[in-house]
Amino acid sequence: MLHSTFRDRLALAAATGAALALMAGSAAAQVYRSVGPDGRVVYSDKPPAANARDNAPAGAGTGAGGSSASGLPYQLNQVAQRFPVTLYSGKDCAPCDSGRNLLVNRGIPFTEKTVNTDADVKALQRLTGDTNLPVATVGGQRLSGFSDAEWSQYLDAAGYPKSSQLPSTYRRPAAAPLVAARPAAAAPAAAASAAASAPEAAPAPSVAPQRTTTNPAGIRF
Repeated sequence: MLHSTFRDRLALAAATGAALALMAGSAAAQVYRSVGPDGRVVYSDKPPAANARDNAPAGAGTGAGGSSASGLPYQLNQVAQRFPVTLYSGKDCAPCDSGRNLLVNRGIPFTEKTVNTDADVKALQRLTGDTNLPVATVGGQRLSGFSDAEWSQYLDAAGYPKSSQLPSTYRRPAAAPLVAARPAAAAPAAAASAAASAPEAAPAPSVAPQRTTTNPAGIRF
């Protein structure tokens, strides 16, 4: 009976040791973090597929909330990809300044297009059906004229944070004209310059008309 009990204890000790070794091996295994097509974060001990959006090991260089390739925090980048914000503004436009300040102070990543030329105005009318400024788009939603409450409502609905989460290294893109300026054509100017500098051709010598019996007056036709 004692021998049986001793053998049982040995077997239990061996099983416990194996379990501890397995746990130690599992603790030392690498844990990988990946993001599925639906945006869900998955943790696994197996490396994710090569086309996974984020295949860095868990906790490796992504900061407390993670960050995207654009430098934005992960969640903010997801919202900006789904509902990009564009501001259409003009010179000496106080409501445009108010709209821009709202976006900047709230930490909204946005693109700004300026409307200053006739080509810009026509392009804005084609895009929005109106020429009033400012105009903001949040995803597919168009907001004409500035209203703090209305703009904030649509930004909230899109999922943008109420206070800035932009990193200190973020730099807002510079405003650009709605219609890019086209360089002046150089070919006509070069042709005109060449024509002006070319020497004038000498007039052809005049030949006196020949008087004949059928044209006694020498008239030239």
